[in-house]
Amino acid sequence: MHNGSAGESPACSGCGRPLTPDEIALTRKMVNRGAVRFCCLSCLADHFDVPEETLRQKIREFREMGCTLFAGSSSAREG
Repeated sequence: MHNGSAGESPACSGCGRPLTPDEIALTRKMVNRGAVRFCCLSCLADHFDVPEETLRQKIREFREMGCTLFAGSSSAREG
């Protein structure tokens, strides 16, 4: 699956949906800091067997802690 190149937004390696900056950051934080393939919130929730809201809370916590992966990124999709 294509995950983006110059000028393209990366897509989820699981379902192909375009990713938000927070989803990319969360994959790097929770899966692999050097990741080049990323997952959307839904696929990450399936992978970790947790509700999506739990991951949204983790994004807020990481941002509040000052994690630079989340600096200046927008909120994760709410749906």
